[in-house]
Amino acid sequence: MAIKFKEFKRFEKQIILKKVGIAGQVKIKKAKVLIIGIGGLGCPLLTYLASSGISNIGIVDHDKVELGNLNRQILFNTSDLGKYKVVQAKSKVIKIYKKIKIKTFKKKISTKNINSILKDYNIICDGTDNFETRYLINDYCKSKKKILISGAISKFDGHLFKFDFKKKIPCFRCFMPDLPIRENNCETEGIFSPVAGILGSLQANEVLKTVLNLKDDLNNNFLVFNSLKMTLRRVKINKNPKCLNKCV
Repeated sequence: MAIKFKEFKRFEKQIILKKVGIAGQVKIKKAKVLIIGIGGLGCPLLTYLASSGISNIGIVDHDKVELGNLNRQILFNTSDLGKYKVVQAKSKVIKIYKKIKIKTFKKKISTKNINSILKDYNIICDGTDNFETRYLINDYCKSKKKILISGAISKFDGHLFKFDFKKKIPCFRCFMPDLPIRENNCETEGIFSPVAGILGSLQANEVLKTVLNLKDDLNNNFLVFNSLKMTLRRVKINKNPKCLNKCV
């Protein structure tokens, strides 16, 4: 797959990076990425992946745009209210990069449809806001040996996970074996809007590093961001001998 002159000019500021180059830009162009959840995380994530030249992206969300989304879901405005997020997000992003192919899924991920939606993508980005769906995505990616890059935000904090299930590593169930009694998400806890943008951008950063096969990644670890203290810390995830996915 060649990079044409117009594409070179468009992406030259990242192509001149020694760790990217023409070969890296070809990898970016060929990558197949699925984003589950076009909310506070999914909006900046999708924007940066498209702007970087990823040409094959799937987006999954069954919700419509609501007024309460607009403080953090930066792809939308008041003219999008009442319309499906995936449809509106696609219409905005193809204006950024016309050669991008975006497949939309106006569905909620379930055991019945997860294989048909995820099977054609190498990298899965989870930006969902409930643990049931997170477990489902984790278990599927683990069984199919896919790469899962997952973000979570609440209040003034954010977490970022990466699992390369082609390797023998712990999974999300190792980190959180049991379903919490109480859901902690934007709807129940509130969210400081810049946190969504920062974590979505970090998620995009990890996707591009993965595509380029850069070694210094988050595999086996997760990143904790605190916006009040302005701190980032990396925490190791250990295999849980009681994990339902038998990670040990």
